[in-house]
Amino acid sequence: MCRNIKTLFNFEPPATEDEIHASALQFVRKLSGFNKPSQANEAAFDRAVAEVSEAARKLLSSLHTHAPARDREIEAERARERSRLRFG
Repeated sequence: MCRNIKTLFNFEPPATEDEIHASALQFVRKLSGFNKPSQANEAAFDRAVAEVSEAARKLLSSLHTHAPARDREIEAERARERSRLRFG
């Protein structure tokens, strides 16, 4: 899985449209192998990003959990600590 795609479910505050779009963009980049598509592929690339964003929004709105919502700052600090341990 692409390391840049972040978990978006069960956070307080909920994922924003920008976060959903960014993860969809990373997913389509990974699948296509394009960081920026050529003009010939731009329409298909943009359509895929829009469709993946819509699917992600539907998924996030339909998921349910009994677990308490996670705090973004606490999760970010945990990620920084894992990075420090991994990379020094």
